[in-house]
This record gives sequence, C-alpha cells and structure tokens, in this order.
Amino acid sequence: MNFAHLVAWLAAEAAGYRACKRCRPNEASADERRRAAVARACSLIDAAYVYAGSRCEEILGEVLRGRRDQVLVATKVRMPMGRGPNDAGLSRHHVVSGCEASLRRLGTDHIDLYQVHEWDGHTPLEETLEALDLLMRAGKVRYVGASNYASWQLMKALGTAERHGLPRFVSQQIYYSLQAREAEYELIPLAVDQGLGVLVWSPLAGGLLSGKYRRGEQAPAGSRQLTDWGEPPVHNREGLYDTIEVLVSIGEEHGVSAAQVALAYTLGRPAITSVVIGARTAEQLADNLAAADLALTAAQRERLDQVSAPPLLYPYWHQAKTAADRLSPADLSLLGPHL
Repeated sequence: MNFAHLVAWLAAEAAGYRACKRCRPNEASADERRRAAVARACSLIDAAYVYAGSRCEEILGEVLRGRRDQVLVATKVRMPMGRGPNDAGLSRHHVVSGCEASLRRLGTDHIDLYQVHEWDGHTPLEETLEALDLLMRAGKVRYVGASNYASWQLMKALGTAERHGLPRFVSQQIYYSLQAREAEYELIPLAVDQGLGVLVWSPLAGGLLSGKYRRGEQAPAGSRQLTDWGEPPVHNREGLYDTIEVLVSIGEEHGVSAAQVALAYTLGRPAITSVVIGARTAEQLADNLAAADLALTAAQRERLDQVSAPPLLYPYWHQAKTAADRLSPADLSLLGPHL
C-alpha cells in the first residue's frame, strides 16, 4: 500500500488534524485532542518545526510518548529557524539538520511523512532530493511530500526525481477550500494525473467558513479574520458571504454546523485524500470530525459548486470548447462541470 492510498483510507474514517499552529499549546489540551481524534480513527497528526517556535513538535513528542505507533506523524522543513544563511531553505544542510532536530523534539526514530514546507528557488532540486534520499535510506523518513508548490515546481520535482532515481513526492499539502478554489486549475489535475495524495490545510479558510462570519453581523470578539489576519486573503468578500449563506442553509437541512458542511464538501472533491483541521477546543474537534460521516446530496454539492466556482481561465475555456472529445480524467477534474 503506498502512502497516497494509506492517507485516502484514513480519510474515509476521519479527517487528519493539526495541533499547535498559531495557538499557545499545552500538553494537557494536546493530549485531550489526540485521545478524541484517535478514538475516531484519526491516525495522522500534522506538525512543523516552525509552529509555535518548535514547541509544537516538543508537545507532540510528549503526548505520543509510549503511544507512537497509534498515529502517523507528519512534519515539515524549509522555514527559517535562525538568522544564519544555513538556517532556512532546502539545502542538504538544512534538510538533514532540520530532520534530526525534529526527531529529537518528537522523541521518535522516524518521521512517517517529511514534507518540504515551501518552494526554495535558490537550491537545486537535485540537492534537496538527494538529502531526502539520504534520510530515507537511513530509516529516519518513511515518505516525502511537498507543500505550497506551484504546479510547474511540483512537476519539475517529480521529473527530477524520476530522472535521477531519487525519492518521489507522494503527496502535496495545499490550501484549498470553498473560499478559494484556485487549486482546481493545476494542482488538483496534477494530483489526479500523477497519483499524488492531497492533504488540505485550512479547509475552513482560517475559520471563515465556520458560520461565525455572516453578512451584516458583527464578527466574534477577538477574531482576526477579515481584519488584520491576511491568510487566506479574501479578494471577494461578497462572494464569500454568498458561499457562507449556502453553507449555513445546507447545515440547517442536516442539523449540523456550516463547518461540517464545508469539510464534507472538500473531502468529497477529486484527488482529496485528507483535510488537516486545527480545532482549538474538544467541541470544535468533535464537530469537525463528524464531517467524515456527513453525506451531502448531489443537489447540495451543486449549490456549493455554483456559488463558489472560479472563472474558467485560458487555456481551460478554450479546451472546454475545442478539446472536449479527448480529455483525460485529470482534465475532467476541472473541465467536467463545464461540458
């Protein structure tokens, strides 16, 4: 069973979850969420050394002590961890030293999925992939993946790996939600064509799709979305509110939250193998995990498709008109609804 299939199997039971990204984590709350997640067959925990100033990995290691085999652990390398010239990027030095530091913080002898967190245009891909190969041969890393790559960057990495006999990325972690579906232009078709697993970060758009943000209503106290927090950026606020209204309406039809509807929608999209959720409370986690059991009707999915659909850019509108007789499954993941 390759990793893409494994993650897909896990997603069929429950969504993955990310702990400790922007919060001030503590071991007790992290362990509470781990217990709740594992009880629902959630077996993938996503982290990164840059989250909470590396405290995320330390807490995760403490929480998993004696229980390491219950879950798959994913973490990342690339972001700055110091001011020196070798303290960031995807050089051999930073990839190897970053992995060894993560292993120490996690208190484990291996990382199940080691992801390059972001593109590095200064380091040759061959050097990065050779470093990952070294870690895999040493048994410190089981699988490797990419995150936040453009489609040409990811395809170049896959081609470089094949040409030199180096480890091939088995997954990509990307931003994708009903708030912004740009990944459907290139990244999702690439995943379909190349057989990559897709892990989605922030599938609720940083909470924007939770139902807490409504047109004409005051945002919750202490919230940063639509004010000073720009991730993800909102380019069409009225379009966002339109999408939220449909989410809330469908949620009322099922007697569930708008967040559950948004997660269920994303889990059912082409190539998606798991979503990474970052619940801050046990109640949020339980609500989010329930999305794995929510079955949306075809009509409900169509309503969400229509209200959030991105425009068909060139060359895709041209292909929809003139190449419809010879489209692959990857092509149809984008163009199918337009034919």
